Amino acid sequence: MKDAKLVAKQKIEIYDTPIPEISGPKDVLIQVKSVGVCGSDVHYFSKGQIGSQVVKFPFTVGHEGAGQVVAVGSDVKRVKPGDRIAIEPAMPCFECDQCKVGRENTCRKLKFLGCPGQAEGCFRDYLIMPETSCYPIPDHMSYDEAALSEPLAIGVYAVKQSIPMKGKKIGILGSGPIGFSVMLPAIAQGAEKVYMTDKIDGRLELAKAHGATWIGNPDKIDVVEEIKKEEPLLLDCIFECCGEQEAMDQAIELLKPGGKLMLIGIPPVAERVSFKIDYLRRKEICIQNVRRQNHSCQDALDMIARGDFDVKFMATHHFKLDDLQKAMELVENYKDNVLKAMIEFD
Repeated sequence: MKDAKLVAKQKIEIYDTPIPEISGPKDVLIQVKSVGVCGSDVHYFSKGQIGSQVVKFPFTVGHEGAGQVVAVGSDVKRVKPGDRIAIEPAMPCFECDQCKVGRENTCRKLKFLGCPGQAEGCFRDYLIMPETSCYPIPDHMSYDEAALSEPLAIGVYAVKQSIPMKGKKIGILGSGPIGFSVMLPAIAQGAEKVYMTDKIDGRLELAKAHGATWIGNPDKIDVVEEIKKEEPLLLDCIFECCGEQEAMDQAIELLKPGGKLMLIGIPPVAERVSFKIDYLRRKEICIQNVRRQNHSCQDALDMIARGDFDVKFMATHHFKLDDLQKAMELVENYKDNVLKAMIEFD
């Protein structure tokens, strides 16, 4: 089978490796059909690391996947051969103190697809996953939509962890795939106004077309002052989705007293961020980190299946596995108004 591996920073090679075999009673062998290129994949591609997570080459990244079940272990009941599935990349132990209180996303022994030192990713033709990571999808759902449920689940989880959306005015700083994954469920759950920023005009135009109330490019305007003109009492909640210090500073200025800041963006290398404590203290702002997604994969799939919103527009570019290098470079350099590059498998 084909297996696309990072062999050095900014270099991918296609390996010919054996199809993995089921070894455990709860294993599922999956033929991969569609995988989205995530910003974290690109961090590993361009920098070779995200914070303390350093790639040991060669290594296969990729975690936003969907596919078809080929074979199952003797104890698998959740899926059967032939089932079309979305892949939940997290593999918690379900036994530690975090798992027992419902925090599988901070499991002490968590393994995650495409994460160095944990599990090889899904930019390959076949992979083995535990049945708990396999979510059946309806016939009318495409593999692209199923793969997009992974970033969408992060947005769904972030909205759950924030505030009740009905009638609220929110900001989303960073209109990449995660920003859109927040915007869609926030609007579906009643957010009254959504203010979105990004440095790529094409993404902002897409945000406006799909429900954003206001859009602004911080390289061209003072987004803080312009939003203040629209909302003198400021915003109820802000989702920081780009991992940039500049955006975090903007968020603190834009939040009303008692507002909540959701930190979702991942700084690729920076080990520290800072905030103006005077603003935080006087406004009594609450800061909430978001660690991937938790108990939200099925919710995301249900929203797509019901037609709460359309996610297909997020898949702006398609490549074959042999062209993963080109896809990574496209996303790394924000070329051609790319939002989400998808890898299609034969």
